Amino acid sequence: MKAAWVALGGVLSSTAALAADGIAVTRGSDSTVYGNCVPSLVVENSSGETIDYLQVDLVLALRDGRQRVVELKSAYREGVPAPIAPGATATLRQHLDTSRALGVPCGEISERRVSGTVCETEHGTLCASSVLVQP
Repeated sequence: MKAAWVALGGVLSSTAALAADGIAVTRGSDSTVYGNCVPSLVVENSSGETIDYLQVDLVLALRDGRQRVVELKSAYREGVPAPIAPGATATLRQHLDTSRALGVPCGEISERRVSGTVCETEHGTLCASSVLVQP
């Protein structure tokens, strides 16, 4: 029994270490714009590299059975850079001027899951650090 607790402790501490040295993304506050839910995510950059662009694609399951994919971004892809330095936090938002609004209030969302991430450094390369997303 003691060996099981030691093994469990090792797994938990390695998971915490992964998030401590990587990029942690957690659920932010939802807002309502013209009756439409606009979700957000909060990024904590615990890595040693500057993030130039971060995008998380969320699949939102609605109460009526439909699904919507929402792209939450740290900046506009071709716009003014908004780098996320090591140790900094930032908010990923849906850009309503370049994407379709969700079309429902926040109370209609029953489930959230991640379908993909894009993380690029200031040098235009993929982020070396892991991105852990908990929507």
